[in-house]
Amino acid sequence: MFLSDLIQIKSKKSAVKILLFFSFLTHVLINKSNIISQPLTNQNLDKESKISSISFITKAVKRTGASVVTIDSQKFVKNKQFSRNSRIFLDPYFERFFGLEIPSDNPPRIEQSQGSGFIFEDGLVMTNAHVVNGSQNLVVGLSNGAKYKGKLIGQDVLTDLAVIKLEGEGPWPKAILGDSSKIEVGDWAIAVGNPFGLENTVTLGIISNLKRNVSQLGIYDKKFELIQTDAAINPGNSGGPLLNSEGEVIGINTLIRSGPGAGLSFAIPINKAKNIASQLIKNGRVIHPMIGINLTDETYFESNQSIVKVGYVVPNSPADKSGILINDIILKVGKKDINNSSDVVNEISKNGINKSINIILKRKNNIIKLKVKPTDIKNLSRK
Repeated sequence: MFLSDLIQIKSKKSAVKILLFFSFLTHVLINKSNIISQPLTNQNLDKESKISSISFITKAVKRTGASVVTIDSQKFVKNKQFSRNSRIFLDPYFERFFGLEIPSDNPPRIEQSQGSGFIFEDGLVMTNAHVVNGSQNLVVGLSNGAKYKGKLIGQDVLTDLAVIKLEGEGPWPKAILGDSSKIEVGDWAIAVGNPFGLENTVTLGIISNLKRNVSQLGIYDKKFELIQTDAAINPGNSGGPLLNSEGEVIGINTLIRSGPGAGLSFAIPINKAKNIASQLIKNGRVIHPMIGINLTDETYFESNQSIVKVGYVVPNSPADKSGILINDIILKVGKKDINNSSDVVNEISKNGINKSINIILKRKNNIIKLKVKPTDIKNLSRK
């Protein structure tokens, strides 16, 4: 009796174990089927995946694109009168050919143009001077469609920069300003602007060169070194920002090379632009230290040596009064050994107009040391 009971108990325990095993197996299979039937995606993972798939260009433009504005300018232009002695009035067929009579005095007309800019401080827009030069009416359009009247705070033709104040209340989308001293040749360059009135146009390229002397482009009435890029800049892009891969403004689009050599674009370094803008906001104008000389860069190919020679001296200028002559070779300005004409301009600019600067030059076989006190460029024009 005891043995049969023991066998029954063992049989019951085995049955329980078997039952538990199948219950566990069924539970696992059910859960496994649920897991398999569930979608493999996760909403958070989807978002992260989308963010990571967005190009750096899109991210860069999203950071600063809203700050880019369109600037519509208007100015009154009085057409030049035709002289009564002009050949056009001596041609008896002219009136018959065109079917009209040429007036002796054309009435004034309104000339409209468009450019770009960007908001860099609350209600303040940075752009090119040639975008706003001579304009009597400025209308600034934001990327969201809003338009505001603009008031010119100041412009500097020599560096081609201007600052406009928006007549309205913010908040304003502001650009993130970078550091142009940190960019290198080969870095990405993203140009944003409104070419031909096509708003928010983005082009991509690289930094092709730094500290490009504009005199190499045949431009002698400007005073700045430019960033060269192959990012396409078209008419209407002027004044818009040049961005780095992080969406920071590193330059202001200002020049394009058309005709032979087309495809070359140029921008004013943002560090230079910030300094000019600060002076325009504070004083309405910019001081440009000058000593009154025109310089030429020459290279001796035999020795591969470059020199900076004085090509012209402005009469009664600080250079003229100190004894600098045409064909003098500039060796040193302040503590800087001179390798090109840009070195001379930069050292005189850094010196300012309130103190003299030492200049060492070579005249024939003689080394000459002089002290020259720079003056503002506006004083040179009065001499």
